[in-house]
Amino acid sequence: VQLQASGGGLVQAGDSLRLSCTASGLTGSSVTVGWFRQSPGKEREFIAAIRRFGGSAYYADSVKGRFTIVKDNAKNTMYLQMNGLKTEDTAVYYCAAAHGLIASTVRDRGRYAYWGQGTLVTVSS
Repeated sequence: VQLQASGGGLVQAGDSLRLSCTASGLTGSSVTVGWFRQSPGKEREFIAAIRRFGGSAYYADSVKGRFTIVKDNAKNTMYLQMNGLKTEDTAVYYCAAAHGLIASTVRDRGRYAYWGQGTLVTVSS
């Protein structure tokens, strides 16, 4: 399984950005794909996740209402639409995938077996 994240960059506060994550070799009906981020000196934190099949999506409180996770199964690609970016959103963003997660575990980074390489998002004031 390979995950390729892209779309990061330098933007100003209030701007929007869309991250993409393309998966290859990822099979199964119980896949959950998610986004995490890590800032310097901080732990990697959960941002959003979505079931590959099915409509359930999950968000961290810090991004709810600003970020939207969507999927395009035909393209094996997941997107994170980020609106209203804040300086505190600056981080390296990682996409990840896992099998067999239940709702109570989708936010647990330890449950994700597959990780992309990360893409840097920098939000300036």
